[in-house]
Amino acid sequence: MTLLQPNDTGPNEINQDDQPTEEGHIRQYISFNVGTELYAVEITTVREIKGWIPTTSLPNSPDYMRGVINLRGVIVPVFDLRTRFWRGHTEPGKTHVVIIVKLDARTIGILVDAVSDILTIAEEDILSVPDRDANPEYAFMAGLVAVDQTMVAIVKPRMLFDLDLIPELAAEVA
Repeated sequence: MTLLQPNDTGPNEINQDDQPTEEGHIRQYISFNVGTELYAVEITTVREIKGWIPTTSLPNSPDYMRGVINLRGVIVPVFDLRTRFWRGHTEPGKTHVVIIVKLDARTIGILVDAVSDILTIAEEDILSVPDRDANPEYAFMAGLVAVDQTMVAIVKPRMLFDLDLIPELAAEVA
């Protein structure tokens, strides 16, 4: 596994495609903090990273939905990952960011404390999530990987939120 710093250049440039290795394939992930914990999403799903901007709240939304933003004419629901993980409510400040993720035809924003690094991870380095079958709440996790003696949970954004809710929210704002 290779850890890339944001200023790295050369042969480790971001490539959105899988790269074959002798053992298998490698993928790149954007890692981010929620509190003291590290999570990551596959870089191919990330469209952009924005500094925090206030959202417009919508009535009858789940508590983890902060509201919506207008991103160049597209209404994007923004979800608070800290609230989604039952760790309280985020009070956004200057260091908080929204990771804009594209999931098929849907675009969502994920509010996190800070973006950490770009990780290049070989498939064989990804460990299974313990007790995922016993706890359906772990369904959003694709696996775990050790980076510098810290565990990073790889997140499947598609599984984090009720995506059936998103088109309805966008229709309410339009």
